[in-house]
Amino acid sequence: MKILYHHRTGSTDGQAVHIEELMTALSALGHEIVKVAPGGSEKQEFGEENGLVAALKRHLPQAVYELMEFAYSLVAYRRLRKAFLEHQPDVLYERSNLFLLSGVWLKRRYKLPMLLEVNAPLFEERSRFGNVALKGLARWTEETAWREADYVLPVTDVLADHLRRAGVPEERIQVIPNGINQDRFLSDIDTQAVRQRMQLTESLVLGFTGFVREWHGLNHVVDLLAEDRSGAQLHLLVVGDGPAREALEAQAKSLGVSDQVTFTGVIGRDEVAQYIAAFDVALQPAVTSYASPLKLFEYMALGRAIVAPDMRNIKEILTDGADSLLFDPETETGFREAIERVCSDHDLRERIGKAARTAITEKALTWENNAKRIEALVTKSHTK
Repeated sequence: MKILYHHRTGSTDGQAVHIEELMTALSALGHEIVKVAPGGSEKQEFGEENGLVAALKRHLPQAVYELMEFAYSLVAYRRLRKAFLEHQPDVLYERSNLFLLSGVWLKRRYKLPMLLEVNAPLFEERSRFGNVALKGLARWTEETAWREADYVLPVTDVLADHLRRAGVPEERIQVIPNGINQDRFLSDIDTQAVRQRMQLTESLVLGFTGFVREWHGLNHVVDLLAEDRSGAQLHLLVVGDGPAREALEAQAKSLGVSDQVTFTGVIGRDEVAQYIAAFDVALQPAVTSYASPLKLFEYMALGRAIVAPDMRNIKEILTDGADSLLFDPETETGFREAIERVCSDHDLRERIGKAARTAITEKALTWENNAKRIEALVTKSHTK
C-alpha cells in the first residue's frame, strides 16, 4: 500500500522516536511511505523543540500563537493535497495535534480513509498548565479530528476513555501502545562488557533513560544512595540529560555521593540498549496517567527488573510481582521502598526481569507488530 504519513511534530524526543520507528516498520512490510511534515535545517538536541517555534511561544501573545497554529492547517492541507494528487495514496495516517485539521479536510475532499494516532489529550494537557487561550477552538479542532477519522489509535486504554467521552464510537477505537525495535533491543548484549567499560562491575546499578525532569522524582534515589546501609554499592546511571540534571548533581555533591551518580548526556539511539543492559534495576519513577512510556518497553526487552508506579496505564502492560514491582504513587515513600525491596532480593530481580522480556514477545509489543495492526486497519477502512 501507499501510506500518506502526516505529522506536525518538531521536537526530537520520544515523539520523534515513535515516528521514525513506525515509518521504518511500515516500510519493512513493503509499504511505500509518503511523508508530509514540517521542514527545517536547524540542528536540535534530543528533547529540544524547534528554535523558531520556541521563540514564537516566548514573544507572541498566546492567542496569536494559537491562531498561527490553526493557520498552519491551511499550509499543511496544501502540502497534503499536492502529495495526494501526485502519489494517489491508499490511506492517510496522521499524528494528532492541537489546532490541526488539515488531515480531516483532505479526507472529506477526496474520501481518503484516515487513521489518527493519538498520544495525549492535548487540550486537557495544555490547559492544565495554562497554555490554551482559545479554549473553544482548541477543543473543537481536537475532538473534530477524533470523530472524523475512520480509526483512532490511542496509545493506552486510559487515553481511549477521552475519545469515548468525546463521542468516538468504540468500533473505531484501536489501542496501539508504544513498542520496541526488536533488532535493537531483542538481540543479545554482553552486559559485563558494558559494565566494565563504565567501571560499574562492583555496583548495583539503578538506571533511568530519557529527558529527566524534576517531577520524575530522581531526587529520592539520590537520597537513597546517601542513606543506604545495605552495602550493595548502589549507583544511579541516568542515560540522557534534562533540566533536572543540575539540581540532581548538586544534591549528590552536597550528600557526598557524586561518585555514585553518572549522567551520560545525550547519546545516539543505537547506543541506548547498550546502556540499559548495564542496569540491574530500571526506574520508571513517575508518568502521566494516559501515557505509554517508551522507556518501559525498552526496559522490558532487555530483561531489567522494573520499578514503576501502580497506575492503570502501566498495568495495561505490566503485572505487579510477576514482571515488575509496582509502587503506590500516592505515598511519599512508595518509590523508595520498592527500590529497596528489589535491591535487596537478587532472585526477585532475576525473576521479574526475565518475565518482562518474555512479555514483549507474548504481548507482541514491537513496532513490527504495531505496523501489522495498522496494516489490518487500513484494509478494513477500504471495505467500509
